[in-house]
Amino acid sequence: LLTAFLLQVGHEPLPPTVGRNVLGRKVLYLPGFFTYARHIVEVDGKRGLFRGLTPRLISSTLSTITRGSVKKAFPLEDMEHVSNKDDVKTSLRKVVKETSHEMMMQCVSRVVSHPLHVISMRCMVQFVGREVKYSGVFSAIGRIFKEEGILGFFVGLIPHVLGDVIFLWCCNLLAHFINTYAVDDNFSQASVIRSYTKFVMGIAVSMLTYPFLLVGDLMAVNNCGLHAGLPPYAPVFTSWIHCWRYLSAQGQLFRGSSLLFRRAPMPAACFPVD
Repeated sequence: LLTAFLLQVGHEPLPPTVGRNVLGRKVLYLPGFFTYARHIVEVDGKRGLFRGLTPRLISSTLSTITRGSVKKAFPLEDMEHVSNKDDVKTSLRKVVKETSHEMMMQCVSRVVSHPLHVISMRCMVQFVGREVKYSGVFSAIGRIFKEEGILGFFVGLIPHVLGDVIFLWCCNLLAHFINTYAVDDNFSQASVIRSYTKFVMGIAVSMLTYPFLLVGDLMAVNNCGLHAGLPPYAPVFTSWIHCWRYLSAQGQLFRGSSLLFRRAPMPAACFPVD
């Protein structure tokens, strides 16, 4: 958790190394996930890898409980079973209804669990400045409420919710249309392919919606009194849209999305000549 988030924040304590791509050209590689993790262990010990874990677990638990409660309070009506391709072509209404229900559960669970997510992010980002401002869940709750009020618990919520909504609709609709129009029922493995379509679409769409996750996480730690969220390390953003535009201008909207092969821009003249 800590390693991935620090990559999002853009904390690069280790120097890049020169390597070669598949074409044999020299490129500059930033340290990967495992190299970064070893650095954290050297600085903080193995416990350092688990910064922010407690509030993150509480957040996940709250999310799961909330989804179950909403599902029980607002059950989805049973709809007709789709048995063949002709039925699938007319089942868009069913997909829309199921996705709307899933979206409602996700949005409510996100709102309920987000305050603990914010605390988790701030506990982790303290690694950058070696701070101890957020040392526990209850003390963090009191500090955020005192310094920022109720709204302090929901910074970064909007891009997270937007990302969730876009992910659900794109993933479900793409899977539906692919299964309906691209997979032929005459193919012997059609049912197997359809069972994996949504999973594959989930991976693809998650990459497209990653900037929403990144912006939401950065807003959670921006201007909160920690070194990693203040100048000169990071600008103070007035809104999540300001953060998005800044990252877009820097070409950093997908920062941290790759954990292993992380290329850094480097002028060719800077490379040593063989």
